[in-house]
Amino acid sequence: MSNANTKLVCVPITETSPDAYLSAILEASQLADVVELRLDYLSANDRSTVLDKLPILAANAACKDLLLTFRPREQGGQQDLNLADRQNFWRSLPQETIAAIRFADFEFDLAVSFGNDSPVHWEKVICSWHNFERTPHDLLAQYERMAATPAAVVKIATMANQINDCLRIFELIKHAQGKKPVIALAMSLAGVATRVLSLSRGAVLTFGSLRHGAESAAGQVTVRDLERLYRVKQLNGETEIFGVIGFPVGHSRSPFLHNSVLSSLGYNGVYLPLEVNDVGDFIENFVRPQTRKLEWPLRGLSVTIPHKVAVMDYLDDIDATAKTIGAVNTIVVEDGKLIGYNTDVIGAMKPLEELIEIRGSRVAVIGAGGSARAICYGLNQRGADITIFARNVNKARPLAEEFNTRLLALESFSGKTDIIVNCTPIGMHGHSENLSPLPANSLIGTKLVYDLIYTPQETQLLRDARMANCQTLGGLSMLMGQAAEQFRLWTGLITSTEKHWALPN
Repeated sequence: MSNANTKLVCVPITETSPDAYLSAILEASQLADVVELRLDYLSANDRSTVLDKLPILAANAACKDLLLTFRPREQGGQQDLNLADRQNFWRSLPQETIAAIRFADFEFDLAVSFGNDSPVHWEKVICSWHNFERTPHDLLAQYERMAATPAAVVKIATMANQINDCLRIFELIKHAQGKKPVIALAMSLAGVATRVLSLSRGAVLTFGSLRHGAESAAGQVTVRDLERLYRVKQLNGETEIFGVIGFPVGHSRSPFLHNSVLSSLGYNGVYLPLEVNDVGDFIENFVRPQTRKLEWPLRGLSVTIPHKVAVMDYLDDIDATAKTIGAVNTIVVEDGKLIGYNTDVIGAMKPLEELIEIRGSRVAVIGAGGSARAICYGLNQRGADITIFARNVNKARPLAEEFNTRLLALESFSGKTDIIVNCTPIGMHGHSENLSPLPANSLIGTKLVYDLIYTPQETQLLRDARMANCQTLGGLSMLMGQAAEQFRLWTGLITSTEKHWALPN
């Protein structure tokens, strides 16, 4: 692994029965460069069963290089193992087993304990160290201590409690250039950027789980997403960076949408989920060219809850639409300046305009939050006759007064409208799925029902609308529309939704 251009993706096997474990090895070999055998997930008897088959597996042309790991609990393993237990394990391995593996993972204390008397040739050894509580400030010193062992590679993985912790991981990767090869990762959702970008910045290996639920560490992306969604081995120093900032961002479909169009166009860019809790700090340390601590070609960001309003204080200029709505969902980094936009309006209105004439139509807007504000702005510009129906009339009154609309209590809704737009989360997966903000019989006679929710793609409201013979429009159309406008603002490219954009799962 001494080649500085080495870029490997490794899948850890975390099954707990021999049959499932062996099957997973073969499956992982179809997807990754290296398969990590986490033997601490197996009982002693099951471990022996798997180890006995390693020489046969290694001889199988379909099986990729194997990395053997026997991790103690304090270093992220599944078993209580003291130093003597681990020494005995490695010393007890037969030579044919050692010959069958390409890599062996020795925890730092284990590597030190073996000195020059390692049971595995040192050119196969990855010296590892994990911190599951935080990302310490002395990572460079820790790297130097580990690099002083005879191991071929140094691996350091730490917990990212906030996205700033990624800065120290990237600093470590840069520090190791021209020295002993390094694997460096920040665990948790806040550290996902290190898993995606580490290979392009000089690390030699990153980890991806075989599937959701099979992760060996927090924040581990699936191998399919690393290879196909993020294209980690194709990224380089010229790769333009885009992303979504929010808290949380794990649910966001934006990485799927934007990375699909980047791939479709052959554009050298990647779009990252960036979990940010302090937006001002993030703008200073990651975004603003004059102050950021990370060298990366950042072109633009999507902004989601809870930062759409707060981020406005940190921008150099704000588009007129975003100012009126009072929220920014898009940042463009251009000529050293940060410019804020709101693409929710065009994203919401374009698919609606394609189905129905808005001017003069009676529109019932359900809800009075941020989405309703963007919808009212767009409808008002297009000459709609708007009525807002809200659960809390007093809270909704400023919105109604600003756009000079009627305001009624949600429970008073009785239909008699042309268009209904649901701007509430009622019906959303994980919130109130299978519920609807409106009685089914109140939809009869409505021309079109538009639900901004996109998970699930068909909500209970839309099912009821379909049964009432209404036209229906789901939130995925708005999601893709606003994403396409964001992409245009960042790159100047106009994309065809049908041709370039894939639908999120």
